[in-house]
Amino acid sequence: MGASIAEGGFDDDEEFAEAHEINVTPFIDVMLVLLIIFMVAAPLSTVDLPIDLPTSSATPLKRPDKPTFLSIKPDLSLAIGENTVKRDALIVTLDGIPELGKDHPVFIRADRSVPYGELINVMELLRQGGYTKYKLVALEGVAPAGAAGQPDAAAKP
Repeated sequence: MGASIAEGGFDDDEEFAEAHEINVTPFIDVMLVLLIIFMVAAPLSTVDLPIDLPTSSATPLKRPDKPTFLSIKPDLSLAIGENTVKRDALIVTLDGIPELGKDHPVFIRADRSVPYGELINVMELLRQGGYTKYKLVALEGVAPAGAAGQPDAAAKP
């Protein structure tokens, strides 16, 4: 910030005037750096396993800050987040996550091609390990005809 020098002895073009404006260049630089950081970090915070989730017309619930996703892939292998886990090491791996307690829900993502019995087996593994709170994940959308307990038009007498 500049200041005025006492009058006298200087020409008008050599005098320094006091600047009353804020220099916003450093502020803009910081904002651009933060924007770039968030643009790079946002895609990394999602789960990118290719799973064909079924759709549901249920009202979506509020998503927690740090959900723990357990995915059942089409080849019936398990993954926590994006890390593949063996079935016998599932509970040990879940116990090793510090922010996940037995009272926090585990979000189960199962591919559409996974048999229902396999989903129940994974839920039973979780129950035996003490994880009794779990939620099933589906895509938002309209359920296909005949789903959600609605009979098909062809089934009417």
